[in-house]
Amino acid sequence: MPPDTSLLGLPGFQMNRIDGLGAVSIWAHYVGPVSCPHCGSSKLRLKDTKERVVRHASMGLRPCLLIFPSHKYRCESCGRYFNQRLPGIGLWRRSSEPFRRQIFVQHHEGISQKTLAARERLGSATVGRWYHDLLDRKVRERQNDPCPRVLGIDEHFFSRKDGYATTFCDLGKHKVFDVTLGRSEKALEPYLRRLVGKDQVRVVCMDLSATYRSIVRSHFPQALIVADRFHVIRLMNQRFLEVWGQLDPKGKAHRGLLSLMRRLPKNLKADQWARLLDYLKAHPAIEAVYGFWQKLGRLLRIKSRTQAQCRRLIPYFRSALRQLRGSGFRPLQQLGETLESWQEEIVRMWRFTKTNGITEGFHNKMEMISRRAFGFRNFENYRLRVRVHCG
Repeated sequence: MPPDTSLLGLPGFQMNRIDGLGAVSIWAHYVGPVSCPHCGSSKLRLKDTKERVVRHASMGLRPCLLIFPSHKYRCESCGRYFNQRLPGIGLWRRSSEPFRRQIFVQHHEGISQKTLAARERLGSATVGRWYHDLLDRKVRERQNDPCPRVLGIDEHFFSRKDGYATTFCDLGKHKVFDVTLGRSEKALEPYLRRLVGKDQVRVVCMDLSATYRSIVRSHFPQALIVADRFHVIRLMNQRFLEVWGQLDPKGKAHRGLLSLMRRLPKNLKADQWARLLDYLKAHPAIEAVYGFWQKLGRLLRIKSRTQAQCRRLIPYFRSALRQLRGSGFRPLQQLGETLESWQEEIVRMWRFTKTNGITEGFHNKMEMISRRAFGFRNFENYRLRVRVHCG
């Protein structure tokens, strides 16, 4: 009974025999079609034959060698000489594509270059080169992907030399679309100018960055900008905590009270809520600020509403803006000015549920990628890893 040819994973190869007690040796020969790589003709004349030995994917824990005859031909149509092209095996390579993919997967799953090189008797630089080549191949397969309909934009720190990078995230499919160096409009202009499919973007979620808002309005004309709920609420909390510090510096310095103030009332236990109420009753001004703080927070946390419901909520939001601008505290006045300049983007939070939390989660993963590599000097290498790991 002939050996099963599916073990090789190479199309067109026929196995002859398998031998070996330690390393597995597989003798095979190619039975697929052969044509001239220059003109495509199949009228060939055999000129020479030699035996090739290449590393192949391991069988279990045993290394594997693939041994097969390789031919040299002369094309009768164009008169050129060429060495036989074989699927899954490069022209001058001493390893097959299944073996290279095996090394790629093992290194991708966390095995270091040094460990793989010692185990497979390869050079450490060879492991890194193979891994980079397959990463580059995977990214090239996606280079013509259109822009996603729901896009998340945020920045993250790359290195002290190159500064910050901008992440473009596909919020609909929960994957990173691309990463590019820079965060200013001037730095991102070359990348965005050659980006394909910008008219397909319908929603862009972002933090309260005036630079990114200007970029989106210039390069994504069909997109609606939606403010990220997390950043809006965080800014609101910061401003109200500043006011609390002005009214009662000692109370704000108390870590127990600070913890109770930061939590939502529904997340407090009965004894914790009673303790917070006692403190607020002793400080009427802080009690008034706290009540308005929670009321505004409940308004900003609303989501998944219809257009009609959003229209009914707009008067309450404008009333809150007037109260903030008329406040005697400078932090609340600054908050009112910021919310007013972003009022259209903030109101859209009630309609759209997507947030940049997906992008922030990918930033944590990208930071782990950088830590495992002990940092990156070349941004393109970093970009390749991010697009494969997070895309």
